[in-house]
Amino acid sequence: MVDIKLIETEEEYDEAVERLDLLFDAPVGSQEAKEAEALALLISQYEEEHYPIDEPSPEEHKRIRMEETGFKED
Repeated sequence: MVDIKLIETEEEYDEAVERLDLLFDAPVGSQEAKEAEALALLISQYEEEHYPIDEPSPEEHKRIRMEETGFKED
């Protein structure tokens, strides 16, 4: 198991994503699966802080929903 710590740099983020990719299919309950879960949480935290995604405006939300449902506005 790799030493798990907060992700503070883009390089650490890239390394964590690569490691998670290697562990992705780890057997449930294994040490590798536990490491993958911890990495996923740390990666998510880093992404939320450094790559925030704003909520769409009401108009944008409507457009997205219409596309998803196949509805066309005349």
